Amino acid sequence: MPTRSSLAIAFRALRRNRLQTSLTIIGMTIGVAAVLAMIAIGTGAEAAIEDQIRAAGMNLIVVTAGNYKVKATDDFGGGAVEPSAALRRHDDVAQSSGACEKISVVCATRVMSFFSPTLLAHPEDDPMEKHDHPTARQRLGDSEAGLGSAATLTAEDAEAIRGIRGVQYVAEGLHQNVHVKAGDKRWFTRLNGTDLHLPLIRRAWTIPSGRFFNAGEQSRAEQVIVLGSVAAQRVFSDKNPLGRDVTIWNQPFRVVGVVTTTSWMVAPAPGDDQFDAVYTPFSTVHRLLNLAKLNDITITAASTGEVSPIMSEVTRLLRVRHGIGDEKPDDFTVTTQARQALARGGLRPDVARAVVGNVSGLEKVTLEQLGKTLDRATRTMTALLAGIAAVSLLVGGIGIMNIMLLSVTERTREIGVRRAVGARARDVRSQFVLEAVVLSVTGGVIGVIVGLAAAQGLSRYLHWSTTISPVAVILSVGVAAAVGIFFGWYPAKQAARLDPIQSLRYE
Repeated sequence: MPTRSSLAIAFRALRRNRLQTSLTIIGMTIGVAAVLAMIAIGTGAEAAIEDQIRAAGMNLIVVTAGNYKVKATDDFGGGAVEPSAALRRHDDVAQSSGACEKISVVCATRVMSFFSPTLLAHPEDDPMEKHDHPTARQRLGDSEAGLGSAATLTAEDAEAIRGIRGVQYVAEGLHQNVHVKAGDKRWFTRLNGTDLHLPLIRRAWTIPSGRFFNAGEQSRAEQVIVLGSVAAQRVFSDKNPLGRDVTIWNQPFRVVGVVTTTSWMVAPAPGDDQFDAVYTPFSTVHRLLNLAKLNDITITAASTGEVSPIMSEVTRLLRVRHGIGDEKPDDFTVTTQARQALARGGLRPDVARAVVGNVSGLEKVTLEQLGKTLDRATRTMTALLAGIAAVSLLVGGIGIMNIMLLSVTERTREIGVRRAVGARARDVRSQFVLEAVVLSVTGGVIGVIVGLAAAQGLSRYLHWSTTISPVAVILSVGVAAAVGIFFGWYPAKQAARLDPIQSLRYE
């Protein structure tokens, strides 16, 4: 029998019992809508957690120029000690904080002079000068040059890293500690010469005022600047900084934006490295200071599980590009968020470096284990919610079987007539399966609409994070059709088995 004729017969049969048909469709609608809404909640939660991980920089990799080792805080001779020795001496370090501060400034002078010979030409940036930044000494002494130190990273290295599989974004970095001046206000902070893609790397950032610098400004090395919210508050108080000029290195920079965050995982505070900072194109810093090398390259992995493979590939790539032999140490340092997390947890920067250097695989555990654990947890939650909702889909399927069995009983004589005029058993079976599929797919389509509306309502009024993919929608309709076939098969089989003679006698 042609499919069009079968569909016409199916719709006529379903219209005979409109109440039963409507109730069956409602059952399927509720089932599909519930499953779709639960999947939306689960995948939305997974996406939200992933965003928070990225906001905290848990998929962040930083390649720093030079191979740094921890120095003893009372060692003026330049000899580096192994991290384990630094750990053993931590108690002594804690008892001699005054000396440590002086030595930090000396080490900072060496580092800053190394990276930028022209930096000390600006008197306001002399690291020996007293200033009121709450964490200035820590910031100046946070990177002590050790064995193998060298300014080795280039923009070409960053471009090569962009080609590594799994790398999402890459940003070049040139950094200087500077005084930002506006009128009679002055604030000591960190200037980051960076790439225009940095906001895509710092997922927690929002730009409530203005914008980040664009490709044209970066290519022309324009003197534009974006202020972190803390730096903006310190320099301009409550005034709007957009369009105003600040002075750095006796050069004017036009403010084009302010960055802050709404994430609970990253909070602006004086002394932090994101919002107590200012940002300008790295090409501008290169032009003003004539710096041919980068201080660092910031990389984000597409997922936390790819952090370690990317670190290994970056190391291999840079060793090849820099011509480093098998027996020679790296002239760069590849690290992740673990070291920063330890330092923010209360450890001094030198001790945090020592811990990272002594605990094998710490960063891998910190990043990949956390990311994979959260992924498993959210997937389990999604499966659990969908499983609970699938119970209603099962009930809808039972409803389809019930109405189809009832339809077979009511249409026994009709089946006998069709068989008597030449219909085959498989024609009868196909007819009833088609009717079951029509019921289930109709309920499924309506269920998708209701599920989408429910997900939007949860997102708008309860502020829950929900995500619905086209795959989930198509899968929902497909599952509805499969339920119709599964639960409609038994009634169809029973109808096909009826004896034509007995069916004609049925009253």
